[in-house]
Amino acid sequence: MLFKRKVCLGAVFCGILFVMIASHTIHKNNLLPVTVVTTHATSSSFTQSQIQRATVVGRGHSCSCSSCVADRGISDWFDRRYDQKQQPYLTAGDNNMDPLSLGWWLSLQRSTDGTLKDVIQKMFKVISPPPTDVTSHQSQCRSCAVVGNSGNLLGSQHGKLIDSHSVVIRMNKAITVGFEADVGNRTTHHFMYPESAVDLAPGVHLVLVPFKLRDLQWVASALSTGEITMTYMRVKQRITADKDKVLVVNPAFFKYAHDRWTERHGRYPSTGMLAIIFALHICDEVSVFGYGADQQGNWHHYWEDNKYSGAFRKTGVHNADFEKEIINKLYAEGKIKLYTR
Repeated sequence: MLFKRKVCLGAVFCGILFVMIASHTIHKNNLLPVTVVTTHATSSSFTQSQIQRATVVGRGHSCSCSSCVADRGISDWFDRRYDQKQQPYLTAGDNNMDPLSLGWWLSLQRSTDGTLKDVIQKMFKVISPPPTDVTSHQSQCRSCAVVGNSGNLLGSQHGKLIDSHSVVIRMNKAITVGFEADVGNRTTHHFMYPESAVDLAPGVHLVLVPFKLRDLQWVASALSTGEITMTYMRVKQRITADKDKVLVVNPAFFKYAHDRWTERHGRYPSTGMLAIIFALHICDEVSVFGYGADQQGNWHHYWEDNKYSGAFRKTGVHNADFEKEIINKLYAEGKIKLYTR
């Protein structure tokens, strides 16, 4: 009985000592407070994932991933470009815009009369205004796959890896049927503009990349009356998509990507480049697939038979080579994972 009492007292003393040491360490290192949980001696200890999460958050990370996009002090190059305050998509309150950003955006593809305020107000009568808070939370680890349309996806067998991400971003005419082993079949966000529009499955976010006021009018029309059939070319009169899941890239964010990231190379960033920068602002971890040329140096879509089209590099609108440098630099600085065949 005496022996058991000594063991018990010893266990209590050790427990108090552990709490004192832990409290001192937390205070000394300025970590986040940790709740101390007492258990019976026979109970299992903290799981490895719980320990890892507490350690990661304790280090001051902006999320619970082992590495978080928004963490500062890792890359000076990244920190000079990344502005966490940028709002990636329009909200119902975005009626006024910086005149320089608005002027630049309106000069991209001039069309239609009207003011941004009026057009946005009418648009949000058709589509649901999105949430305004896109700030990452420390308890989250949002992994995102940005899937380009490059022919280098063929034979990659990346399908299951792509689908394992919590967010899967695709763009324009992306096709998955028949290519699931290489590109996956899940989509949560689909980037498009009126001239590249496709119908979407239920639950998928339509992310509109607008180049002009007409594009904002088109998305409202395509989801309601179908009155708009032309921009600078004939476009889909109606599209299938959830009205409460539409996101419209903020024109000011578009200019931010052009100024800070592509450094004004080309007339404006490509949809693929914009999708990556968008992901950097809504995700904690970003993986990039299907960008650049194939192994033979050809620029084409993975579903095309013509491997020598190379239209992307020949337009002169985007600077494909500079965008490739930026993507490679993001990878080198540890801010994205870059997958090739």
